Amino acid sequence: MKRREVRWSDLLFFNSLRALALLIILVFISIFVFLYISSAETFNTIGWKFFILQDWSTNGGRFGALAFIYGTVLSSLIAILLATPVSVGSALFLTEIGPRVLRRPVQMLIELLAAIPSVVYGLWAIFVLAPFVKDHIQPVLRGMTPGLELFQGPPFGLGLFTSGLVLAIMITPTITAICVEVFRSIPLIYREGAKALGATTWETIRLAVLGPGLAGIFSAVILGLGRAMGETMAVTMVIGNRADISASLFSPAATMSSVIANEYGEASAGLHLSSLSAIGLTLLLVSMVVNGFARVVIWRVTRGAR
Repeated sequence: MKRREVRWSDLLFFNSLRALALLIILVFISIFVFLYISSAETFNTIGWKFFILQDWSTNGGRFGALAFIYGTVLSSLIAILLATPVSVGSALFLTEIGPRVLRRPVQMLIELLAAIPSVVYGLWAIFVLAPFVKDHIQPVLRGMTPGLELFQGPPFGLGLFTSGLVLAIMITPTITAICVEVFRSIPLIYREGAKALGATTWETIRLAVLGPGLAGIFSAVILGLGRAMGETMAVTMVIGNRADISASLFSPAATMSSVIANEYGEASAGLHLSSLSAIGLTLLLVSMVVNGFARVVIWRVTRGAR
């Protein structure tokens, strides 16, 4: 049998792709190692209790990450809960329901939201969104649930809910764009088969679009969650920047990215700087856990669909 000849250009292309893939892995490992070495003083002094301590005082030398983990996770969850229905509904409108003459303009407007810088979102939120939350949203929710601590507290306008609302607006284009591609990749025969069996429009969407596209929708949501957890400037400008754990969604808080942005430039070498690096390592670990959980869920959903 004649031996197959391999062109040098194909071999070069193959090895280049392999080198780039290895480079990505090395970059990730280098980031992890850098953060771990930079935060070694914190773990040697405070230990692993750093993750469960709430106090953060630069003057008193007390550093704990729990308040920032709480702020990051809760604000991101608020953003996901608000953005997911809007994003999936927008994607369905663009692919299944909306008139063809409106689909392209609406999609362009949604994609334009992704091009707006985060600092512009922050400025808009300070002067427009925060007063609206203070004067209209919080009083209504507080009046509807007088015994629920979740919506109580003084009306600051700046806090967890406002930051989650801003994040929801920022991640909506990302989730929508991915959902649109997922829905468009579903074979047309699925829809035609459902309609041939007498399904209504909603039943066709539920059975032939949302069902097969569930894994893709979940992937889009997790990608939006990762974007929300790592967002810095817009959140820093509207969350209130107070290391506190409160039951109220309208109370000021802080996230891991916001405390790094606020204090890293002024931190002196020592335990303070090491603790900020430990916060960065914590954010990386939380992101890894979320992505790992998402991989497991997507695998189970895909296996169940098969």
